[in-house]
Amino acid sequence: MKNTFFIWLIAAILIPCTLLSQEKAPVIGLSATYESGQNNVPNTYIISVRKAGGIPVILPVTDDPAIIARMVESIDGLILTGGEDVDPLLWYGEEPLPAMGGIVPVRDFFDIHLTRAAVEAGIPVLGICRGEQVLNVAFGGTLYQDIPSQVKRKTPVKHRQNAPREYGTHTITVISGTTLYGILKDVLEKDKTYRVNSYHHQAVKDVAPGFVVSALARDGIVEAIEMKDNPHVLGVQFHPEGPVSQGDDTLLPLFRYLVRSCR
Repeated sequence: MKNTFFIWLIAAILIPCTLLSQEKAPVIGLSATYESGQNNVPNTYIISVRKAGGIPVILPVTDDPAIIARMVESIDGLILTGGEDVDPLLWYGEEPLPAMGGIVPVRDFFDIHLTRAAVEAGIPVLGICRGEQVLNVAFGGTLYQDIPSQVKRKTPVKHRQNAPREYGTHTITVISGTTLYGILKDVLEKDKTYRVNSYHHQAVKDVAPGFVVSALARDGIVEAIEMKDNPHVLGVQFHPEGPVSQGDDTLLPLFRYLVRSCR
């Protein structure tokens, strides 16, 4: 009887602790922008992570590899946020074109080293806009520095929209069999398209080794990439946090997928 009592006592203590541990919300690191020496993350990302069941934490920009390593140890998932252009000469060996936008060298260093460290540690990663571009460059890909001056199409698409952040202005086609297709299949049209918002003039050119394209715009511009052998590393060129933060949960599955991947 005494042994039975202790078994029940131990079970009464351990089972609730185990359940509590399983339900613990994962910590999602958000890479900060670094304009005018200030670390910032738009509230749209924070709202989206919270709605998906994660705990958002802003990761301040640094060029100290030791601090970056500690950051990676403290998070369960990573979102690479939007922002400035990536330095082409330093990170993929191309001279800058006249139409290239502003760059922030310390943020390039931070984002690229943070990305590599997170992937190496097996942490799920979602890159958004610049974040998708950083993901590509970090693993050996290149970018179009300026779509209008470098990409000539008979039917070009306007990728830098003049519209509210939550409003979609052009379509993408999601490729069957990809991780992204599995995430968004319930919201796609019959022709596998979806209408997205868009605020960029750079885009993936040469896809990094080990990655595949998972969505394209009508003019052939890459709108999403993902890692071949790691379904928890993907990037999108559009901004799902815009509509999600405004109450449109159609693209919330992207953030929920990240949170589930952490668990």
